[in-house]
Amino acid sequence: MVNSSQIHSLGEAATRFLATLPAEKRDISQPEVYKFARWYGWDRPFSGLVPPDVAGYAEQLSLSDTDYTNKLVLVRAFLAYGKKAGWSKTNLGTHLKTKKSRTVTKPTGRQSQREVISLTRERYGEIESEITSLKKRSRELIGEIQRAAADKDFRENAPLAAAREERGHVEGRIKELQETLKSATVLEEKKEPAMKTGVGDTIVLNDLASGEELRYMIVDPREVDPSRGKISIASPMGKALLGRRNGDTVEITVRAGKLRYRIERIER
Repeated sequence: MVNSSQIHSLGEAATRFLATLPAEKRDISQPEVYKFARWYGWDRPFSGLVPPDVAGYAEQLSLSDTDYTNKLVLVRAFLAYGKKAGWSKTNLGTHLKTKKSRTVTKPTGRQSQREVISLTRERYGEIESEITSLKKRSRELIGEIQRAAADKDFRENAPLAAAREERGHVEGRIKELQETLKSATVLEEKKEPAMKTGVGDTIVLNDLASGEELRYMIVDPREVDPSRGKISIASPMGKALLGRRNGDTVEITVRAGKLRYRIERIER
């Protein structure tokens, strides 16, 4: 059994998990397991995963995706392995629940079939920069693959296998980001005084129990970044804050009880 102290990042954990799978199963699982690792943070510690963040992952997947359920199954297997390997104390996969389905009307005529994603201008620019960087890395990997392939002994050619695996990861990420930009609409800066909270707004809260000041930005599920205070519009906190005004008190029910916050100000 691998001790959790030996796992430094979620990306490393994902790679180790995939290495335990048969080749066919690994090829199917790799895109979704790596996607989950990237979503939470490739270099963030596996031990830092918490139930609310895991639960939030399902929110950023589209129900219109025909493989929606299967993708969750693959990620649950990874999280369950984390418990078995000793990387976490609980099976976090139990917190990754399928969203309730809703009736989907088939688009007709010129109606768009692509789900619209609302992104802040800052995030749109970050994605463009990441794509540029990844394309450069992909070109570098092609060279590494060619040099490694010059070694005719493929049985023990670890550099070739590593380069191919990384390029698959890089190309998958590029495709994912490009699809995001195709579906994105940029949230323009609001000039009018802040009245009601909306997507792209930063909300400064006061925890009525502790007096602590908290700051969150409400964003599209694909822009979620817990480390930077960006929370999904579909999360319990995001739903509670949406459409509120300065001075409003919001209440959120959690397993431990109820959390109460007062909106101190709305920043745009």
